[in-house]
Formats: sequence, C-alpha cells, structure tokens
Amino acid sequence: MSESNEMSIGIKLKRMRMLCGLTQEELADRCELTKGYISQLENDLNSPSIATLKDILQALGSTLREFFDEEPEPKLVFTPQDFIEKNTDGMRLTWLVPNAQKNQMEPTLVELAPGASTADDFPHEGEEFGLVLDGRITLTVGKNKYALKKGESFYFKSDKNHSLKNTGSSTARLVWISSPPNF
Repeated sequence: MSESNEMSIGIKLKRMRMLCGLTQEELADRCELTKGYISQLENDLNSPSIATLKDILQALGSTLREFFDEEPEPKLVFTPQDFIEKNTDGMRLTWLVPNAQKNQMEPTLVELAPGASTADDFPHEGEEFGLVLDGRITLTVGKNKYALKKGESFYFKSDKNHSLKNTGSSTARLVWISSPPNF
C-alpha cells in the first residue's frame, strides 16, 4: 500500500463498522460473508469487489458515493489563530472566517481608532449588518447619517455609498457582516 494522506478502504470500513456498533462477526452475518474476510478487508489484506463493497456499505448505512466522497467536512469552529488581520490608517479589520469569500456572508471584526473611518464603499449588490461592541460610530448610507453606540446594530441594502466613522473618544469595535462577501 502506498503512503499517502488518503485513508485506506480497510481503515475506513473499520471506522464505519465501529461507529455502527457492530462486531466483525455481526457485519459479516449481515453481508453473508465470513468474519475472517471482514478482518482481511479491515487490515487491507484483501480488496472487495464492487458488489461486495456495495453490500457492506449498505449494511453500514452508506453508499459507494458517500464512501468515496473525498470532500472533507467543512470547518465549523474558528479560533483567533485562524483569523486574518489587516491594519490601515487607524482601522484594524479581522476576518473571523478564513476564505469566507466562498460563503454567502463574510463576518469581520472592525476596530476603529478615535476619528478613524472606513473607506467609502460604493454601491454594490448585497446587504450589510453590524453590531457595535464598544464605542460610538456614525454610519453613513447615501446622504443619511446614523449615530450608534455599544449594543446597537444596523442593517441595510448595499445599494448606496456607505462608510463608518468612530465619533467617540475610545476605540470603536463592531462585528460587520457583508452578504455577499466584499471585504
């Protein structure tokens, strides 16, 4: 067997059998095979025919497609080590989900020093949401300005120029979610 990152058929079958709470003998009985044959498969000493593998997978509640699907489980939990930061002109932008541009929304943490602003964002498709965690900001959407403080949120369609400015005396922090991603 060649060395690679791919999991062997035997290891994968054994893992699935154990997740189903079956012994080798119980799996063998369900598939009209011998315990020895199941053991050989799990130890990569034998390779099943497609028909046999299909029967085994059916007994384990799976299919050939699911078994050979190499798509890894998507990562669901992210830690600060996963975050990506960018610092410019009194603003720190932290992407909270790496590679979010492939998703429907892009959550970021925006930190603005007193007096700092985001660049004026031109109209584009989508919607934006923000929650102020600390400080005071002014949200500008088109010709309108909105004052927000800690605990307040905003939501708007991104069809007008928009920007944020820290109008307080301390760093303003907010979670900003753009859908679709555009940061």
